[in-house]
Amino acid sequence: MGRTHKKVSMAPTGEPYTPATAAADVEKALKMLEGRWKLLILFQLFDGGVRRFSELERAMPAVTQKMLAQQLRQLQKDGIVARKVYPEIPPKVEYSLTPWGQSLCPALDALLKWAAS
Repeated sequence: MGRTHKKVSMAPTGEPYTPATAAADVEKALKMLEGRWKLLILFQLFDGGVRRFSELERAMPAVTQKMLAQQLRQLQKDGIVARKVYPEIPPKVEYSLTPWGQSLCPALDALLKWAAS
């Protein structure tokens, strides 16, 4: 079998992706979205709006508060979700997608179309 040196595309570093580096980077991206509730959280936020914790909780009645908080923290740590805390009592916390998180929308839409075909 012959080898191919075709480029998949360019990595953020400016170097061409190889099949191995492309697979590793896609796997890394998919791991950020791993979790039972992360995709549902993202779809709740994709309209560009801001949601309070309680709104997200009501929209996903099967999720526990603890799990919702954990998933939101992980999405925030990965730079996908922004969290804004207002210094008032009771605490008011709002979540929205970062611009980078919002850029996931077309990719997930394409994945939905691919899965439907």
